[in-house]
Amino acid sequence: MTTEVRRLRNYINGEFRDAADGRTIDVVSPVTEEVYATSPLSGQADVDAAMEAAAAAFPAWRDTTPAERQKALLKIADAFEERAEDLIAAESENTGKPIGLTRSEEIPPMVDQIRFFAGAARLLEGRSAGEYMEGLTSIVRREPVGVCAQVAPWNYPMMMAVWKFAPALAAGNTVVIKPSDTTPASTVLMAEIIGQILPKGVFNVLCGDRDTGRAMVEHPTPAMASITGSVRAGMQVAESAAKDVKRVHLELGGKAPVVVFDDADIAKTVAGVSEAGFFNAGQDCTAATRVLVHESIHDAFVTALAKAAADTKTGQPDDEDVAYGPLNNANQLKQVSGFIERLPAHAKVEAGGHRVGDKGYFYAPTVVSGLKQDDEIIQNEVFGPVITVQSFTDEKQAVDYANGVEYALASSVWTTNHSRAMRMSKNLDFGCVWINTHIPLVAEMPHGGFKKSGYGKDLSAYGFEDYTRIKHVMTSIED
Repeated sequence: MTTEVRRLRNYINGEFRDAADGRTIDVVSPVTEEVYATSPLSGQADVDAAMEAAAAAFPAWRDTTPAERQKALLKIADAFEERAEDLIAAESENTGKPIGLTRSEEIPPMVDQIRFFAGAARLLEGRSAGEYMEGLTSIVRREPVGVCAQVAPWNYPMMMAVWKFAPALAAGNTVVIKPSDTTPASTVLMAEIIGQILPKGVFNVLCGDRDTGRAMVEHPTPAMASITGSVRAGMQVAESAAKDVKRVHLELGGKAPVVVFDDADIAKTVAGVSEAGFFNAGQDCTAATRVLVHESIHDAFVTALAKAAADTKTGQPDDEDVAYGPLNNANQLKQVSGFIERLPAHAKVEAGGHRVGDKGYFYAPTVVSGLKQDDEIIQNEVFGPVITVQSFTDEKQAVDYANGVEYALASSVWTTNHSRAMRMSKNLDFGCVWINTHIPLVAEMPHGGFKKSGYGKDLSAYGFEDYTRIKHVMTSIED
């Protein structure tokens, strides 16, 4: 980790710029709690400039052929591979993530996802042309929507940026993307790399705070606003976008249930659940946070899960033995700690439940049992390395408990009974249902939720299509 305070800058119309009024934000390391950089606190003038650049670049980028856009995205993927160590260093500095895990678990899927959307650019599908009225032929055109205002989160700054800009660019849109105010470094580095490949104005980065993001969404230029973030932020974006009927793409919170039946292999299930619950310090909307286990194996499962938590290590980014790094910021540490401090009397902390060390935002792997369905920690997203455990008596109660929250992003079922697994996958009201695993994602399959987890899909052909609009063209074929 460096102690030199660097100056990060916006990337607008092919050049790096400070905020127009010179304002900045201190960027704090979650490992040392020290300021390692400053970034622009972009205001209305900066938003206007970025939107103007993206709008000016849109017609030419829209009119490139799919093959040309594919070629550009493939170059970006290759460049990310070549600059992988620089990206890893920036992301680790951003977030405190373990360097080895960032290298193995984030760079490969990011590059793969860009290459997937490069291919998708050449495979836009629609209904075939035909005569649905005598003397007239109808065709369907898929077109880019225009300028896209995108807001990425702090839990996966690099990867979530890729999920946003790759499908948008592949479809022929131009982009103005804002990283979180706590994690701008890797996105600014991406701009440096991408700027060597794309025409100016096609890809723009604005640093700033919530007001910056709000100004982007409220700006009249973007045709679409996309955000990955909290439910509150998503609701604000939807409300702002409604004023001029912008298209909105929301990937919000999660409270993933993990339903464990009495025929599941306890050791294998605990291993899978602990990995999926503690990965990235539990700062993942799909994290395995809420275990529902059959009453007959409840006690044995809790004992095994508590031991797995005790064996899980958090620590410095360069420590190869750690499973995860710190929480992202001081507010997040306060939030996670608050959930544990407010636990009801009937809850029991089986492992963890405390901060680790006196410097950095590290929090111990935590398991809490004895909880009831209406407890705060069951109903609300913790977004930390905390796994709760409840027991259920039968399949119906398991479904009721699993679905009994406002979130509906991801879930998993652990059983050897195929029919039961199929019933559960049908009855669980979540955008993703894993069976005997939890958390793997692939570029070819859609990711997105229901209810207060938002709407729209990331990844896959469905995610690509979200960045297009459909036009009907009818022409006379009579002389």
